[in-house]
Amino acid sequence: MTEALLEVDDLSIHYPMRRGVAGALARRPRSVVHAVDGISFRLGRGEMVAVVGESGCGKSTTAAAICGLIPPTGGTVRLEGNAITGLSERRLRPIRRRVQMIYQDPYESLDPLCRVRDILAEPMLIHGAGGSKEERAALASDALERSGLSPAEAFLDRYPHELSGGQRQRVAIAAALVLDPDVLLADEPVSMLDVSVRAGVLSLLDTLRKDQDTAILMITHDLSTAAHFADRIVVMYLGRIVEQGPAREVVHNPRHPYTKALLSAVPRRDRDQQAKPRLLTGETPNPVDIPPGCRFRSRCPVGTEDCERADPPLVAIGGHETACLYV
Repeated sequence: MTEALLEVDDLSIHYPMRRGVAGALARRPRSVVHAVDGISFRLGRGEMVAVVGESGCGKSTTAAAICGLIPPTGGTVRLEGNAITGLSERRLRPIRRRVQMIYQDPYESLDPLCRVRDILAEPMLIHGAGGSKEERAALASDALERSGLSPAEAFLDRYPHELSGGQRQRVAIAAALVLDPDVLLADEPVSMLDVSVRAGVLSLLDTLRKDQDTAILMITHDLSTAAHFADRIVVMYLGRIVEQGPAREVVHNPRHPYTKALLSAVPRRDRDQQAKPRLLTGETPNPVDIPPGCRFRSRCPVGTEDCERADPPLVAIGGHETACLYV
C-alpha cells in the first residue's frame, strides 16, 4: 500500500430525529439514525479505492463528511496527517480546493442557466485560482481537454441541456479538475449514464490517477466495476465496514457472507462459471434501532446464536480484513 494521503479513522455520523411536540412534552429520548458507525480506511496518492454496498449503507454520507459537507459525530479525517474535521468554514475552504467531489447526477450538479465556461470559472473565482480572466479561460480549456472533451472550444459556450449525459458528466469532472485537487470523491460517477459511455468515464478516472497521481475514492454499488478499476475495495453494510482489502483478493477470495452475496449477482461471460445468486432474505435492520450483535445476522445464511452476542470487529485474514465470526 502507498503512503496514506487521506486517512479516515473511526468515523461516525449520526442523525438525531425530531421527537415532535408530543415526544418533547413526554420527554422521550431522541432517536438517532446510525448512518455511519466507526469506519476506518486509507487512501494513497495515485490509488483508487472503491466503497461498495447497497443503498443506505452510508457510502455517500462518508464522502460528504470527508469533504466537510456533513459534520461527523465522531472520529477523524486527516489529509497528509493533518486533521480536517471540526474546522471552521474559513479554514476548510483551502481543504475543499484539494478535495473535490463528483456528484452522481450531472443533470442536477450543473447549473442549467450557465454556459460551460461559467461553470468551470465559478470554482476558480471562489478559490482564487487563475490570476486573470485569460488564465482562467486557459485552465478551463485544459480541464475540458483532460476530461476528454476535445476541442474545448466546441463546448465552452454550450449550456448543459445542449450536451449528452456523458458530456455532462465529463464537464462535472472538469469542474473538479480545474482546481487541480489531490483527492477526487466520485459518488456513483456513472450510474446515470448509458452503458455505452460508462467505460469512457471510468477509463478517464483511471487515467487521472495513473498519469496525474490523483487519489480517487469511488463510491459504487457495482462490484464488477470496482474489481476492474480499483486497487482496493471497501465493503459496507448498515454503516459498518464488513470487508476490505486488495481488489483482486476481495473479489477472488471473498470471506464475508455479504460480499459473497454481492459477487454472486455479478454476471460472468462464461455461463459455466456463473455462480447461483445468493438471494438475501429478510429486510435490512432499521438504522434507528440496530439490533445487538452482528448487523448482518438477520439475513446471513450461516448466522448462529453466537452472532447475537457481539458485533465482530475487522480481523486480518488471508490478505484482507473481514468482520465475521465464521471465516
